[in-house]
Amino acid sequence: MDFELTEDQRLLNDSVSRLLADRYAFDARRGYIKSAQGWSQEMWEKYAELGLLGLPFPEEYGGFGGGAVDIMMVMEAFGRSLVVEPFLATVVLGGSAIKYAGNEAQKGEILPQIVDGSLKLGWAHGEQQARYDLTDVLTTATKDGSGWVLEGAKSVVLHGDCADMLVVSARTGGDRMDKEGLTLFLVPANTPGVARRGYAMRDGTRAAEISLSTVKLGPEAVLGTVGDAYGIIERVTQAGIAAFAAETVGACEAAHTMTLDYLRTRVQFGRPIGTNQVLQHKAADMLIEVEQARSMAMLAAMMVDEEDAAERTRNISMAKVGVGQSGRFVTQNSVQLHGGIGMTEEYAVGHYFRRVMVFEHSWGDSAYHLGLLADQVG
Repeated sequence: MDFELTEDQRLLNDSVSRLLADRYAFDARRGYIKSAQGWSQEMWEKYAELGLLGLPFPEEYGGFGGGAVDIMMVMEAFGRSLVVEPFLATVVLGGSAIKYAGNEAQKGEILPQIVDGSLKLGWAHGEQQARYDLTDVLTTATKDGSGWVLEGAKSVVLHGDCADMLVVSARTGGDRMDKEGLTLFLVPANTPGVARRGYAMRDGTRAAEISLSTVKLGPEAVLGTVGDAYGIIERVTQAGIAAFAAETVGACEAAHTMTLDYLRTRVQFGRPIGTNQVLQHKAADMLIEVEQARSMAMLAAMMVDEEDAAERTRNISMAKVGVGQSGRFVTQNSVQLHGGIGMTEEYAVGHYFRRVMVFEHSWGDSAYHLGLLADQVG
């Protein structure tokens, strides 16, 4: 299999890297987080100008027809700079739901607005009681003439506080844990009955708790087939895991580079601490883990469009475990090798650790996915 980047991919990688190097220094990022919305509208517009927001969408909707590997390169670059804009929520999660399940009218209306940066999406599926189980949905949608009425709540909706539209899962049939009976709905965020409470997560990115109280929708709000949304929910989640895995690789790479620089420049007893052979071995182990994580992230990216659901699920779970474990090893040791300065808010290395820990607990931690793999083997 050819792992070489195409010329277009190399140009994309160079463009994104230059933009972030110029505009996303650590101090600038801290300023973005402290702003009213918690991210930079100016940078969002820059992503639109570069075509990043249209990367995975077909050309007929204004996109570039890219694939998961293109998304992987962008997310790696975002991971190196700890980007806080709603790219994952809008382009990868919400955008994938529209791409996989939307009809032509929905795609024609929504995708061009994502591409030009005027529409932000929130993927509202997870609920407090569900933990990692994708089937555990208590939010309900009941028929109301030709339309629907939604009741329920969604938890930890990434960038849900700034989303213009929410993609909401609700149960239209079946029991609480059934795969059957789940339906997706397009819910404008200003719809009466929608309440949002936004907050900053531990890594500085934004999320929201969503309350849905007698939210009335027309028949055009249904995304995909009524009662048959589980397959789409699973694919959107897997696309999110693959993209977030790539971002974790970028974060690990940056943390490792910072650690090497620190070992070369921090002097104790008249010599750099990097001359200590034990620390050299630790840095070498970290490099091995970074490259292992990169390989697993590439596997996840290649599996996003795999049509065999069992094969896709198995490999995405393996990647989630591999990247999660490597990410924890690299970023924990980065903090450790920096000593006291690694624990401070003013130094970036601890922020990489926090970002990786958010990945570890998103859509199933390592223990959860190891359990899924064990069930498949059994």
